[in-house]
Amino acid sequence: MQLRISDQDGVPIYVQVVRQIKYLVSSGRLTAGAQLPPVRKLAEQLLINPNTVARAYRELESDGFVTSRQGAGVFVADGVSPLARREQQRLLMERIDVLLTEARQMKVDEESLIDMIRRRSASF
Repeated sequence: MQLRISDQDGVPIYVQVVRQIKYLVSSGRLTAGAQLPPVRKLAEQLLINPNTVARAYRELESDGFVTSRQGAGVFVADGVSPLARREQQRLLMERIDVLLTEARQMKVDEESLIDMIRRRSASF
C-alpha cells in the first residue's frame, strides 16, 4: 500500500491518510479482508507519528471502511458500506467535473462527450 504525505498542502496528515485509504477501498484497490499495515509500520514508512496513523485508523473504522481485530490488526471491512458507496460517487463526480471542465475548454459539447464515453465503454 503506497500512500503519499505532503506537509505543504495544509491538510492534516491524518486526513491525508484517511482520504487515501478511502480512495483505495472505494476504487477496489484494497479489497474486503485486506490487512492494513500495523500502525507503527505505516508510521515508519510515512515518517510520521504512530498516533497520527492510529487516529486515521480510528476515523476509518468509525466511517465503516475498516474493522479492528484485537491482536490481529486492522482489515478492510466486508461489504461496501453506504459511506464507501458515497465515497465512490464522490470520487466519480470529481472526475466527471474534471472531464466536463476539460471538454468545455476544448469546446466539446456534452452530446459529443457522451457519445465518446459510449463508444469508449463499448470497447471495454
